[in-house]
Amino acid sequence: MLYMLGGPPQQETFDLKPDAPAGPRSLFPPTATSVPGIQICSLLPRLARQAHHLAIIRSTFHGGNALFHGAGVHYNLTGWPNFPREGEPLLDRRDAPSIAAVLQQLRGERHGLPAAMQLPMWITQDGPGKEWAGQNAGFLGRNFDPLVMAYDRDGGTPGTLPSSFLLRDDIGAAGLGQRRELLRSLEQQRPGDLPAPVRQWNSQKARALEVLTSAKAWRALSINDEDPRIRDRYGSHSFGRCCLVARRLVEAGVSFVTVLHGGWDTHSHHLEHTRDLLLPPLDQGFSALLEDLEVRGLLDETLVAWTGEFGRTPSMNGNNPSGRDHWARVYSTVLAGGGIRGGQVHGRSDGVAADPADNPVHVSDFVASIYHALGYGPDTQVSDLAGRPHFIVNGRPVTNLFRR
Repeated sequence: MLYMLGGPPQQETFDLKPDAPAGPRSLFPPTATSVPGIQICSLLPRLARQAHHLAIIRSTFHGGNALFHGAGVHYNLTGWPNFPREGEPLLDRRDAPSIAAVLQQLRGERHGLPAAMQLPMWITQDGPGKEWAGQNAGFLGRNFDPLVMAYDRDGGTPGTLPSSFLLRDDIGAAGLGQRRELLRSLEQQRPGDLPAPVRQWNSQKARALEVLTSAKAWRALSINDEDPRIRDRYGSHSFGRCCLVARRLVEAGVSFVTVLHGGWDTHSHHLEHTRDLLLPPLDQGFSALLEDLEVRGLLDETLVAWTGEFGRTPSMNGNNPSGRDHWARVYSTVLAGGGIRGGQVHGRSDGVAADPADNPVHVSDFVASIYHALGYGPDTQVSDLAGRPHFIVNGRPVTNLFRR
């Protein structure tokens, strides 16, 4: 999943409204694509050449409170509204689990790697402790939380293996084994049943030791052994490097990778930021990922989804410099690969990109379509901490997006 943190504008990406009046009309001209009759933003020229792989949905919507990013994050990552509460919805164990967390429970680890990972950061604009809702396992419990590679907090660079994932040379495998044996002998002296916090700590400790003892699997996080031409194709920016890491993780057995591209909350400086900072990396990273997956014969079995919290308003606001505000009544999403019938536009917004005008797709149906590509129907269930069953999504897949 390519997640555009902040809420990308439909008008400046995939639903340009070139014949609309100023305001709803895109700030940038449209460009032809590899599919006759389909146009996207002219600042996405490489992606335009990949349009035959894309199913562009121009009628996605949800009923979440568009004042709050967390409501849109939760809807797009889970397919469900967040548990009701006041203010910006932050991470909460009362919430439904993300797609990533559902896969953690249904599939578990493979080849020493988790089923789901997110990079290069948490979804938030407000710093540690203010992570927006929908990114974890919610009521499934923390054992099924996806692994978040927070490079922005660790001081690392996407595409490199964090030093904490490697066994120190002065310890070595033999030294680590001796330390584990000593710790195990001490722990056996604890009387009676262990309290829940201690059990949780032991679980986290075991996972950390697994990382150190399966370093070869985690080499997928490093792009140092990639052909320089491949690295250049993805780009040296964070988004491109993360897209390349995502391809490597999928090849290594990770089922679901979320890649963030932040900065889309353009209440001001909308023109400059979309033109100079946001669209060029999106064009390079997204198109390179599709191209690379196709060359490697992986695109048909790998779904690539593109979304954000919501879209942006049909009109520019009065800020100086001006921008577009939050808009959940209609926005664009994209699916490619994974059995998707590319080269199509599904749904249509009205003349000013304010509401769906044809074939509306609720975000729960968008998420259900992702699950469909992964082999799970709406009747699939997961279990919470008390063993109670829950359906994974309340929507229905948009089956005509698929070839079969």
